[in-house]
Amino acid sequence: MPSATGSAPGKLPFVVWVLAAGTFLMGTTEFVIAGLLPEMAADLNVSTSHAGLLITAFAVGMIVGGPTMAMATLHLPQRHTLIGALTVFAVGHAIAALSTSFTVVLGARVVTALATGGFWAVGFVIATSAAGPARSTRAVGVMMGGLTLANVVGVPIGSFVGHYTGWRGPFWALAVLAALAAAFVGRFIPRTRQRAEVSVGAEVRALGQGRLWLALAAAVLIMGGVLATYTYITPLLTGRAGIPAGAVPLVLIAFGVGALGGTAIGGRLGDHRPMVTTITAAAATSLILLALIPASSSPVAAVPLVFGMALAGFTVNPVVTSLAVRFAGDAPTLTSALTTSGYNTGIAAGSLAAGRALDSSLGLTGPALVGAVFAGLTLLPLIALALRGTTGPSRIVAHRTANTGEPRQAAEATMTSTR
Repeated sequence: MPSATGSAPGKLPFVVWVLAAGTFLMGTTEFVIAGLLPEMAADLNVSTSHAGLLITAFAVGMIVGGPTMAMATLHLPQRHTLIGALTVFAVGHAIAALSTSFTVVLGARVVTALATGGFWAVGFVIATSAAGPARSTRAVGVMMGGLTLANVVGVPIGSFVGHYTGWRGPFWALAVLAALAAAFVGRFIPRTRQRAEVSVGAEVRALGQGRLWLALAAAVLIMGGVLATYTYITPLLTGRAGIPAGAVPLVLIAFGVGALGGTAIGGRLGDHRPMVTTITAAAATSLILLALIPASSSPVAAVPLVFGMALAGFTVNPVVTSLAVRFAGDAPTLTSALTTSGYNTGIAAGSLAAGRALDSSLGLTGPALVGAVFAGLTLLPLIALALRGTTGPSRIVAHRTANTGEPRQAAEATMTSTR
């Protein structure tokens, strides 16, 4: 077994897989509510669209939590940051599971999201610096694969369990698993003392690149498009396609398989043809979501389209994440956090707009229309980025560790890509 920071030639460091396990839990909690929305709405005595705010609130917490926690923990040991984030995550789920108040559950979701944002911000930096420039997009793809695997395994299982135990059952399970994950991270992340090689000022100055903001804009819009539809996928499937509520988790598995496949495709192709990959995938996402509007009346057509929107939409994610970190050069921590915030800005905006569309005359097809518009708009920053080009040198500076008195990977690498 490789060490936490080392790996055999051609293989990703073991630490990347450890971090992917953490993102699996956090991806499960973010999206499992999509499969439990009617049950939670009834139990907490709110409307379905109002219950959808639990997804929006989590996204807002991630938007704030990522950059805030990244800067607050910049000079702290990475191991301590990850363990602390998982601990808060566990406590937040326990509080939500114990409460009968929608307001308390909403607040617990925000606190949990703050911790999740901190975990992802630090985790992406660890993964990319440990993997090195040649495998950075692949490392991001594996970490995000934990998120998408949550949609294949975690979300459907959570939905199945929730139908039999109530929505509190999955929340208790997540609390216990997060506590175990904290112990796991404590075991496999080395006991090292982190000293940041760049200052907060350098991190902020790295935000001056226009290409960086184009990549972030693409992250916002593509995730907004997919999640606008996914947040309210259960009402669409049961109320329009006629799929029984007990079979919805099977459709969620199809979505998760598509998301996992898309992440893998983006991770593999993104290092070589980033703009061709992302532009093609974003255009396909918009077309699929448009097709879902008339086709959602048929379960035979709806299920493949749900799979397709995940496959195409999630192909964009690892590519734009890796590009954003690359464009940041010497100061990747804040940029990594902002990328996570970007995705969740899209989730918050998309789910909020979809909720409004659901309550409008558009009805159950409203969220899919909102999603198609968001995905179509993703083409604007991607085309602008393609015109400006993604080639050019940048340096990834790993954080220095002090367990041996030497840099873990004080490598300065030139990273290039082709359109």
